[in-house]
Amino acid sequence: MLTQLVAYQNEFPEESADRAVPTHMKIHEYQAKEILSKYGVAVPKGEMANTPEEAAAEARKLFAEGASGVVVKAQIHAGGRGKGGGVKVARSREEAEEHVKNILGMQLVTHQTGPQGQKVQRLLIEETAAIDRELYLGIVLDRATGKLVYMASQAGGMEIEEVAAKTPEAIFKETIDPAVGFGAWQARKLAFALGLKPTQINQAVAFLQSLYKAFIDTDASLVEINPFITTKDDKLFALDAKITFDDNALFRHPDIKALRDVAEEDPLEVEASKYALNYIKLDGTIACMVNGAGLAMATMDIIQYAGGSPANFLDVGGGATQEQIEHAFEILLSDANVKAIFINIFGGILRVDRLATGVVAAAKKLNVKVPIVLRLEGTNVEEGRKILKDSGLNFEVGATMKEAAELVVAAAEGAK
Repeated sequence: MLTQLVAYQNEFPEESADRAVPTHMKIHEYQAKEILSKYGVAVPKGEMANTPEEAAAEARKLFAEGASGVVVKAQIHAGGRGKGGGVKVARSREEAEEHVKNILGMQLVTHQTGPQGQKVQRLLIEETAAIDRELYLGIVLDRATGKLVYMASQAGGMEIEEVAAKTPEAIFKETIDPAVGFGAWQARKLAFALGLKPTQINQAVAFLQSLYKAFIDTDASLVEINPFITTKDDKLFALDAKITFDDNALFRHPDIKALRDVAEEDPLEVEASKYALNYIKLDGTIACMVNGAGLAMATMDIIQYAGGSPANFLDVGGGATQEQIEHAFEILLSDANVKAIFINIFGGILRVDRLATGVVAAAKKLNVKVPIVLRLEGTNVEEGRKILKDSGLNFEVGATMKEAAELVVAAAEGAK
């Protein structure tokens, strides 16, 4: 469950509603390849298709241009597409059209989509490559050092997390000094570590440096090429590509922001982003409303410790208004799995009395039926508790996080 939060754990900006987007915005593979190709990164020839007719036309075009085969690739925001049946190779136009018919519109289930899967609404049709070796490249921020790390591995095609867990020595790393950038000497080190042929080294150096420039210029938070392939004729290609972007910098990139595909996101998360609420849907029964990302993580942990399961991550931020609190309630209650609500607030910028006023107003306006348990501390906490007590509503208030967690778990159990 908590793996859904890994990419969101450390950054939850308080943005204006017109700029509210996911903390790390994802894009599709075809979009990532379009961006990378502008920086000179070699990618296979291909096009995106929204309809069977467009896909068939692209397949015919590639075969007419001499392709020995085409790959039909589902475009969803999740890994493991091949294992789920969302990537198929065709050696003829007829075979390609059959794969298009089977994949487009399917509910693709992978280890990252969960059992509900994700509907395939577009495809990437591209030429096959004469693969010699499958390798891995990735650039990511190492929060421990505060620097970017360029990673490379000969274990391409595998989940890099699995490689890191089982054979960490198989991942080669170069830490990048932000004052200097990614040097050609570092690119050469990685190229040699990958065991590339002498005739491929210079090509690889240019490839790696182009990938780094794309990362920096677009304010990316992750660039991953898996697999990074060599071909029988010694060429190098990004056979797959994944890019996510730091949403704090998207105001500098309206063209990239326009690539956001809300159809790939949870509808409740999209709705929350309209009101600058940081919301991530999970699969439990206890809804959480918290101010602060760290407190939200601790709240989910203590719910688990008390024997319950969080239904979401919701950080209303330090300056939440009554309107935002009402919208937060609406979003929490839109999840049919929610049996109880846990509000855990440490009042600083968001005073406890303001929060309490908003909670009472929202509960009355929305006619909330599920149990609500609160744990309140901080500025004007006594005033906040009095507002709740005088509201006439049946709130439960825990003196500590532990007590409140136990109360909300019991309430959720009783509501089943």
